[in-house]
Amino acid sequence: METPATPPTPNDEELLARLQEGKERILTQLRQRIVGQDEVIELTLMALFAGGHGLITGVPGLAKTLLIKSLGEILDLSYKRIQFTPDLMPADITGIDVIEEDRATGQRRLQFVRGPIFANIILADEINRTPPKTQAALLEAMQEHQVTAGGELLPLPEPFFVLATQNPIELAGTYPLPEAQLDRFMFNIVIDYLSAEDELQVALATTSTRQARLEVVLTGADILAFQDLVKKVYVPRHVGRFAVDLVRASRPGTPEAPDFVNEWVRWGAGLRATQYLLLGGKVRAVFRGRYNVAIEDVQALAHPVLRHRILTNFYADAEGIDVHQVIDRLLSHVREPVSGLA
Repeated sequence: METPATPPTPNDEELLARLQEGKERILTQLRQRIVGQDEVIELTLMALFAGGHGLITGVPGLAKTLLIKSLGEILDLSYKRIQFTPDLMPADITGIDVIEEDRATGQRRLQFVRGPIFANIILADEINRTPPKTQAALLEAMQEHQVTAGGELLPLPEPFFVLATQNPIELAGTYPLPEAQLDRFMFNIVIDYLSAEDELQVALATTSTRQARLEVVLTGADILAFQDLVKKVYVPRHVGRFAVDLVRASRPGTPEAPDFVNEWVRWGAGLRATQYLLLGGKVRAVFRGRYNVAIEDVQALAHPVLRHRILTNFYADAEGIDVHQVIDRLLSHVREPVSGLA
């Protein structure tokens, strides 16, 4: 029996209008610097309003870092950039204990100096250039929103949002992100080359004296209120069933897996994929003025949610099959449940 939808309260409707207005104001500001990447921007904002984290993948020169830096300027939040390098240590991210001496008494004591992770928005630039040991320093922060130092749990400021970038074409001096690390990212957002007209616009703008100045449009309290509102958005049972069926079909060796998954996939998506499909679907629905999630929302987010959670095998590589083709086949294979019968 499906639980009926709870209509939004007047406060929720007011907050919904503020969220949609805030999104448009952010887009207006970002478009002063970022040209032709509307889908990338929307997915980044979805992750922010859902309380998730984003991984942006693209070749150099496509404004990955500029996008995140600009977002940090638009939001009234603390922002830190961490440049990941092969010699970066975990303590360089989380912080370190130092010995301080009290000049009055001469006594010495350990004092924890907080690292750059203690900010609202973290840009983890070129995250795949540092070894897994250092990458793992982000795991607790991303999942628990806290850091353990000297046996003490230190909460991170809220909202807490990690946006990482990685270059997919360089292999020398890079370290693939462990699956456990990848799974903490809500979306893997692929940023591609611009159209010829957009590229011309960027080239002309960036080689002139004009520099766009951005305005602050939202506060941390606004973001936290929007994140709470998003969680209230209704998910019909048949939509939830579709998300579950889609994710379960990606797991080879299970009864739900189609033949092409058993042939081409080494490892399928886990429970977080289902959660993020629905949570992202809630934000997408709100962005479009709806207070309920539709199957089209889940379908639209299948690629950014699943592309870093499905691992193809040797047979797929030999046949020239990539993860995007597997996801397309999954979307064609999984039937949409009928409302009321799921």
